[in-house]
Amino acid sequence: MIAGRGPSPALVLLLVARLPDTSLTVALAAGGRQHFGWGADRHLAADLFDALNANTRATGQWGKNKAPKIPPFPRPKAKAAKKAARRPTTVAQLYQHFQRR
Repeated sequence: MIAGRGPSPALVLLLVARLPDTSLTVALAAGGRQHFGWGADRHLAADLFDALNANTRATGQWGKNKAPKIPPFPRPKAKAAKKAARRPTTVAQLYQHFQRR
């Protein structure tokens, strides 16, 4: 609330909690823009792709040759966690972050 106007904080929290897992807000909370569009269904599809490739590699009849190397499905990389104590994010920083294009 700014100067007594706007939605209540409880309403904003309820609305944020109901965002889909593919939203930009959830992606930023998960680690960055590279997670945008990666919901539970997409993670499961990538895991299924990797499991099928592992099964194919394990059960294939490759003869004298080695089994081929099958690359895993590309996933977004998690940012390395900083060990230094970070200062809390201010409202002004959040506003600047969401105003960028």
